[in-house]
Amino acid sequence: MRRILFICLAAGLALGTVRPLLAHHSFAAEFDDKQPLKITGTITKVEWTNPHIWYYVEVKNPDGTTTTWALSGGAPGQLMRRGIRKEALVLGAVVNVDGFKAKDGSHNGFGRSVTYQDGRNVFTANPQDQQSAPAAK
Repeated sequence: MRRILFICLAAGLALGTVRPLLAHHSFAAEFDDKQPLKITGTITKVEWTNPHIWYYVEVKNPDGTTTTWALSGGAPGQLMRRGIRKEALVLGAVVNVDGFKAKDGSHNGFGRSVTYQDGRNVFTANPQDQQSAPAAK
């Protein structure tokens, strides 16, 4: 009986670690470092889950409509080790986001930094994910 319990527990742990690994992606697979993204809008939602955080920013368009951008950031554990917690992304706050657009042309992006109206800056990307936009010619 103990052996069966041990095997079930080990199998459960193994399956639990495979899912996040399969979900992980590289920056280059999803985002285009040649398409910088600069938006200003209101934070409407924050998902602080592995493998990367996601936060959503509603942007007002010139015609009065709104577009919601889904922005990926770093891994929660790495961000927390750098002192950045979920509370750093305040729902309802107006922010400027600097990052890169998704390759698929959707309203997804990689947000490498969030700047509040008072100048506070939250780097939501991990240092190895902080891609640089190509220099202007």
